[in-house]
Amino acid sequence: MTSETNPNNGPATAPRLGLLHGHSIPHLGLGTWPLIDDECELAVRRALQSGYRLIDTAFQYRNEDAVGRGLRTAGIPREELFISSKFNRESHSVDGVQRAYDLSLRTLGLDYLDMFMCHWPVPAQDRYTEAWKGLVKLLEEGRVKAIGVSNFKPRHLRQVIEATGVVPDVNQIQLSPDLARLQPRAVHEHLGILTEAWSPIGRESGLREHPVVVRIAQRMARTPAQILLRWHVQQGVVPIPQAAKPEWLQENLSVFDFSLTDTDMDSMAALDRGETAARDSDSPENGH
Repeated sequence: MTSETNPNNGPATAPRLGLLHGHSIPHLGLGTWPLIDDECELAVRRALQSGYRLIDTAFQYRNEDAVGRGLRTAGIPREELFISSKFNRESHSVDGVQRAYDLSLRTLGLDYLDMFMCHWPVPAQDRYTEAWKGLVKLLEEGRVKAIGVSNFKPRHLRQVIEATGVVPDVNQIQLSPDLARLQPRAVHEHLGILTEAWSPIGRESGLREHPVVVRIAQRMARTPAQILLRWHVQQGVVPIPQAAKPEWLQENLSVFDFSLTDTDMDSMAALDRGETAARDSDSPENGH
């Protein structure tokens, strides 16, 4: 896996990983929640001009319009980009997904998305299988290049696969060294699903200050955030950290020229708090 460069000697970009249905995704991207309005537009533009090619948004974030403005003003050819968005529970039907997709395209100002995703399963509503059928229809019609889910547990995945015979390209889940999600990741690997990580540096968990992380960062002359992101990359997970400041954007992308040792990985494995510490997608309080 090697870094790619943009035409005209542009900045280095992340390597790409293959997906089940033939598309490929950059190995690190920009998460845009909770950025909105001008701050979001500027962050997206700066990220793309710094070498990012994966941008993640969602209807729930209320920033698709700002993301679209950032895309248009960055000056990067559309074919180099991987843009993904997600729809809410009110769109959990075959026709609802088609309407949600069209709305996201209009709001973003795009002709297509690289990936469209079901944001949460919302099992209490019990319509996520119909939502998945809607995504499969988009894929079969060639309107989208990849389809995925977010916050799906293994049993949710089994249900949609059994109903359609189609496996998601991606499952985007809460994942960081202290929420290692070993069980769902093993299921993903078995099924050929790529794991994408939201909140990869532990938004409010103090991971960046943890003595284990700080010690590794000091030894390697890297920042704690880089150590945390490298932990994901080294395991084939695609992290999508949120960042707006230019120095953070560059720092987060600069994780492809070093490796953590087996000892480092073992030390970080001890940080895992277990599956129950993650947000529970079966809970009525969780899910859009």
